[in-house]
Amino acid sequence: MELIDELVDGTQGAALPLIRGSLHLRYGQIGLLIAVPLLVGSLLELPLGLVAGHGVRRQRLVLAGGVLFIGSLAAVAGARSFGILLLALVLFFPASGAFVGLTQSALMDTDPDRQQPNLAAWNLAGSTGAVAGPLLLAAVLIAGGSWRDSYLLLAAVASLALAGAAAAGPGRAAPAGADPSGQDGRVTTRQALGALREGDIARWVALLQICDLLLDILTGFVGVYLVDVVHATPAQAAVGVAIRLGAGLAGDAGFVLIANRVSGRVVLAVSAIAAVGLYPAFLLASGLVAKLVILALLSAVTACWYPAIAAGLYGSLPGRSGIAVFLGSAAGLVAAVGPLAVGFVAQQAGLTWALACLAVAPAAMLAILPRSRLTPAERGTGGSGRYS
Repeated sequence: MELIDELVDGTQGAALPLIRGSLHLRYGQIGLLIAVPLLVGSLLELPLGLVAGHGVRRQRLVLAGGVLFIGSLAAVAGARSFGILLLALVLFFPASGAFVGLTQSALMDTDPDRQQPNLAAWNLAGSTGAVAGPLLLAAVLIAGGSWRDSYLLLAAVASLALAGAAAAGPGRAAPAGADPSGQDGRVTTRQALGALREGDIARWVALLQICDLLLDILTGFVGVYLVDVVHATPAQAAVGVAIRLGAGLAGDAGFVLIANRVSGRVVLAVSAIAAVGLYPAFLLASGLVAKLVILALLSAVTACWYPAIAAGLYGSLPGRSGIAVFLGSAAGLVAAVGPLAVGFVAQQAGLTWALACLAVAPAAMLAILPRSRLTPAERGTGGSGRYS
């Protein structure tokens, strides 16, 4: 599931300059294409974590999301205007939330004591898909196709993932650690919001959104940045996106190797300190080659951010993965302002100044990162691992 979701993401990042040229999009519209689907999608995803529960109910929502996921890709392929493209992407986000997000929550429920290693492996699968995305687009273009054909191919691949989801079955009825008073896994909005007062949960939710500034939001704009600011060709920009995603894949593979032995909080602190220096260096470097080298280093050191933070959130909510899904979607409503703001600032002051605003991410992460005792999920094993 994560592989196909990130395959779509990687393809879109590489195809964005072509889509912009085909539909004559402005910076502000690019920001809207990133922000509005995230905003609306997060709003529509809110009930998923509350009503999905476990077992058959969750599987039905996953399958319904898969059907919408495929339909949205076909709609993107057929879009002939900004409005139609925006509607197709708005449909894609909640579809991905059901198809991919609920599958992740099922994975977290399967083995609560190995959530960090499992999320590391999940993220590695996603990074593999993200790297393959630009390559898929390049192969389609070399074969004489267009960016639209690449989306039709993605819809076909997603159909295979949907068939796999249908064959997998509903999974466990109730995860270990679930509240015995609610074995179907459903929770109320009051219970979900009340969880924010527990321990470090609010910090983990905030970190999930902060990390996205130098992950998906930067990836969404990096291809256009290389074309418009660095004056690279569209082909060179596609290579740049592939380098970013490939370095992220290497970073994910490295995190998989250490996820059982090192605290996610230690890894987050070290990588954030590195990013404090690397991101400004990327923006200030002169020449395409220098920028791509620094971008590769930045991508590798920040690759661990999402799995380590998500493991911290799930680990703080044992047996309550639905609440984690709900809180992540709720926070996404606020996070949607990020790409919209980047697009607005780029329209008014230029893309370089807009991307400079993202430098706040690693500093904010260091300030917010929880420092209390580790949960078993963050440790990666049921307490038998080694940690720094």
